[in-house]
Amino acid sequence: MIKKIVLAYSGGLDTSVAIQWLKEKYNSEIIAFCADLGQGEDLDAIGEKALKTGASKVYIENLKEEFVKEYIFPMLRANAVYEGSYLLGTSIARPLIAKKQIEIAEKEGAEAVAHGATGKGNDQVRFELTYYALKPDIKVIAPWREWQFNSRQSLIEYSVRQRIPVTATKEKPYSTDRNLFHISYEGGILEDPWQEPPSDMYTMTVPPEKAPDMPLSVEISYEKGNPVAINSEQMSPATLLEKLNSIAGENGIGRIDIVENRYVGMKSRGVYETPGGTVLHAAHRAIESITLDREITHLRDSLITRYAELIYYGYWFSPERFALQNFIDDIQKDVNGTVRLKLYKGTCSVTGRRSPDSLYHPAFATFEAEDVYNQKDAEGFIRLNALRLTLRKLR
Repeated sequence: MIKKIVLAYSGGLDTSVAIQWLKEKYNSEIIAFCADLGQGEDLDAIGEKALKTGASKVYIENLKEEFVKEYIFPMLRANAVYEGSYLLGTSIARPLIAKKQIEIAEKEGAEAVAHGATGKGNDQVRFELTYYALKPDIKVIAPWREWQFNSRQSLIEYSVRQRIPVTATKEKPYSTDRNLFHISYEGGILEDPWQEPPSDMYTMTVPPEKAPDMPLSVEISYEKGNPVAINSEQMSPATLLEKLNSIAGENGIGRIDIVENRYVGMKSRGVYETPGGTVLHAAHRAIESITLDREITHLRDSLITRYAELIYYGYWFSPERFALQNFIDDIQKDVNGTVRLKLYKGTCSVTGRRSPDSLYHPAFATFEAEDVYNQKDAEGFIRLNALRLTLRKLR
């Protein structure tokens, strides 16, 4: 018998229906948990909605600083990108939500946790791998894998009959997920990969063609691989990302339209806006270019694909992710300095970088006269490296 269920609640279509369905199905007390990850919504109103819809209690927790400092920044230190384009904005949020859900379940003595992710997507995996990693004996309920509804349209029709207020409509059936790092759009007309997204869909960025006609220069300072200041103004992690979202968004930066490979096996079309994250990714690469050793950089780069997959697939709390993170963080101790970037009509280009720990030495790199590098030494270096090629040809 399940007496209490903690539901990851967003106030959207799926979880609004889930409260009532869970009560009817399990005859249990439903505790709604809403994580404030910077989605810019009226969470008090969402909490009231949960209570009116049937929840017995609502937890609303401001997790913005923890989200950026303990989840987004470690991911950015690794330069994680999934399939060359996706900066993992939805993926990185799920383990934190699930972790807090388990904490509330333990506090409330709840036997089960539930989420609104579909049986076709990645989020079900991300939520549940975290649940089991942190509390192996927890009961997991995934309504989409159990209830009679087979589409979001059927959920809309049910919510109308049950007088459950929802934001999804027949005119705009696509799904959105927003946090401080990004916003995603999926479903509806976006399921046709040939169909261009509607121009009025975007919320975090202006169209590049409508961005200012003058480029904007911005400087980002780093300490141990983490951004700490914009234009010399020190900020907390969440404040810095929020500020950079505004700056980059006003210049049309951060839009991508991709077809990605889901962990469950199918392909999915997603449209994303990640304005501040796009700039931070470019800036971090730039400061690393003058502070990291060549072989360390190449070794780390060989692990980026694996690290990104771990986040995308939901293995944030896995031993392999912890091991990779330890390596990544160890090499970030000298990643200090400032990067200057130019933002212009959807583009972000690096125009300068400097560091007190720089490995770049003009005296060695110059094409002008110098006395620190004997160019004749290169001849022996080349001959030794050519030896195996020479022997192969002689054979």
